[in-house]
Amino acid sequence: MSDPFRVFIGWDRREPEAYDVAKFSLERRASIPVSVTPIKIDDLRAQGLYRRDQDPLASTEFTYTRFLTPVLAGFRGWALFCDCDFLWLGDIAGLVPYTRTPKAVFCVQHDYTPKEATKMDGAVQTNYPRKNWSSLMLFNCDHAAVKGLTPDVVNRETGAYLHRMQWVADADIGSLPVEWNWLEGWNEKPATGTPKAVHFTRGGPWFANWQNVDYGDLWRAERDAQAKTS
Repeated sequence: MSDPFRVFIGWDRREPEAYDVAKFSLERRASIPVSVTPIKIDDLRAQGLYRRDQDPLASTEFTYTRFLTPVLAGFRGWALFCDCDFLWLGDIAGLVPYTRTPKAVFCVQHDYTPKEATKMDGAVQTNYPRKNWSSLMLFNCDHAAVKGLTPDVVNRETGAYLHRMQWVADADIGSLPVEWNWLEGWNEKPATGTPKAVHFTRGGPWFANWQNVDYGDLWRAERDAQAKTS
């Protein structure tokens, strides 16, 4: 892979520290060149790419803007999106082999039913089919289905259409191992080692009420290491 592996991470003004650690932990373990870009809702509105009204059910600022990743990638090549509440403990180069297939998008195909009514700093925890599939998506931006995610579609279509991946045929959705989007508080911890990417989907150690979570100590260590470089 000659060009950098392009990664777009959701950014939310309520948890900028989460983004910083996600970016830092991904970059420091990458054995290949990477470029990491925050997806900021204000920037996208200023560019005229995002026009949706605020959704009271949207738990983050990137609830819908994540689907503009292919647009931001110029509808060419492959690009990864992930939420900001990730801690990367593996080498992102492990995702490169998946880019050698004709699938439209890869994700971890969770069968997830949240137990809590709220998450993070009190945001409503909604439940729907294919929940968390869209929290990490490896897009084939040259695929016809992905090219269909135009700004007009992202601004017009329902959350169900976007998050349940109704914009792509099921046969064109590839499956990633759970270690690439390991849901804290839901997935079973591996017998040895750690997941490639820990997803603090309920809430992470940057929130006062979410200190005692699995791998929270590793997140805090990563935050401290990142602080020394800034």
